[in-house]
Parts: sequence; structure tokens; C-alpha cells
Amino acid sequence: MTQTVESIFDEALERYKSGTDAAELIPVFKDICDRAPQNSAAWTCLSWLYMLDSQPKLASKAALKAVKLNPQDPQARVNLATAMLETGQKGLRDHVEVASQLMMVNEEWQEEIKNSIEDGLTRKPDWKSLEKVKNWLF
Repeated sequence: MTQTVESIFDEALERYKSGTDAAELIPVFKDICDRAPQNSAAWTCLSWLYMLDSQPKLASKAALKAVKLNPQDPQARVNLATAMLETGQKGLRDHVEVASQLMMVNEEWQEEIKNSIEDGLTRKPDWKSLEKVKNWLF
């Protein structure tokens, strides 16, 4: 039986939540993005995994794709701003501003971003760029 992209995505997300290493999940999310290139959530996850795996250039490309597909996703904006900071790109403050505005509109998003950042700092404690983005947002 062939799995749907959605079920593969859900399984991979569960594996991430249970502590699976980012490097192990990158190929899974790359495959999801290849099979469903319009899935902004998959691109957002892939960008996050690339950053956890210290691949900021690839993270930036994936996050940019996620933002283009869904400009209203604050996590994609946070990922893009963080990757831009790590790669020395300009214009990241705009993405922080938009993420901040989106979080003001939706408290649930604010909680999700807080949890995501804390998860990232737990998995990668010396993540200076994420720490900066966190300070700008909160």
C-alpha cells in the first residue's frame, strides 16, 4: 500500500517530536517537498531541519519557498529571518515584523512560535541567531 504525502508528513512530524535527529529527517521532508511542491508546511519543516543541521543556505532557500507559498505563516517567516541572519542576508527585519504582527492577530500562533523556538534552543543550545530572533519577537 502506498502512503499518502499527508501520512508521510504526519509520521515524520511525529518522529521529530519524539526526538529523531534533524539529519535523519531531512531526506524524508525533501521527498515530501518533491512530491508535493506546493505544501508550504513541508517547506517550513525542511527549512527548520536544515537550520538544526547547520545548513543555513539550504534553510534559507526552503524557508523562502515556504513564505512565497504561504506569506501568512509566522513560522516560515521566523525560519527565513533566522536563516537570513545566519547567512548574512539583508531584509530579515521585515520578516520578523510580519511574524510579530501575525502573532498579535492569533494567540495560538504566538504560543506555537514560542514552543518552536524553545524546542530549537533545546535541540541546539548555542543557536545565537534564533536567540536574536526570539528577543526581537518577544
